[in-house]
Amino acid sequence: MYFRFLIAIAVLVALFILLRWFQRTPPETVARILRRALWIGGIGLVLFLATTGRLHWLFALFASLLPLGRRLLPLLRYLPILGQLMARYRASRSPQGGASPGKTSQIEARFVRMTLNHDTGELEGEVLEGQFQGRRLSELSQAQLVALWHECQPVDAESARLIQAYLDSVYGQDWHEEAGASSRSGTSPGNGAMSCEEAAEILGLSSDAGREEIIAAHRRLMQKLHPDRGGSTYLAAKINQAKDVLLNEQDRQGA
Repeated sequence: MYFRFLIAIAVLVALFILLRWFQRTPPETVARILRRALWIGGIGLVLFLATTGRLHWLFALFASLLPLGRRLLPLLRYLPILGQLMARYRASRSPQGGASPGKTSQIEARFVRMTLNHDTGELEGEVLEGQFQGRRLSELSQAQLVALWHECQPVDAESARLIQAYLDSVYGQDWHEEAGASSRSGTSPGNGAMSCEEAAEILGLSSDAGREEIIAAHRRLMQKLHPDRGGSTYLAAKINQAKDVLLNEQDRQGA
């Protein structure tokens, strides 16, 4: 009895840790790990059945499920409708009350345009130039992202920093060793001038945003991207710079 109680506690703790991991891990990383786990689990199951002489069970299960699959096939046409309903549900649960999609911020460089979702803190990007032009960062493998990072480094440091920030957010620091020690360079933010339009875009604000809106947007983004919470040092610096630019413009106009 005592042993079963310990097992139950261990299962509950494991489920709690798993749920916390799902909440904190970017969806791209979760999907990639689940795909690998399914592949490994499937191959392991086939090898186990083959070595124990039970492989015929797998074929029997497949044959029994085939008629069910044929019956469910017509339901695939309803998947787009289901996706729309899920999107509406997520919008209704958003902090802004669901009247409109969650706010986003954009930072654009020569090779990539990066987008941050304010509600989820997720990063996404579109490749604007180079060998992966037209593709989204979430569609690229780690090796392809590193190749894009190498391509940007010699010609556009800003693009390289954005791609490195995305790699850090998805893969942590593990990719640095595979890419080489030099991948740790170039992480400091650029000191170039930032226009008020660019600053407003980074904070996801309109050009006529007030002082309180600027401070609130900055606080909200820093809660998602602060380095102490696993965020990007470079993006956090850009957000700080955007706040300073807009507040300085407010002071200049009020003078």
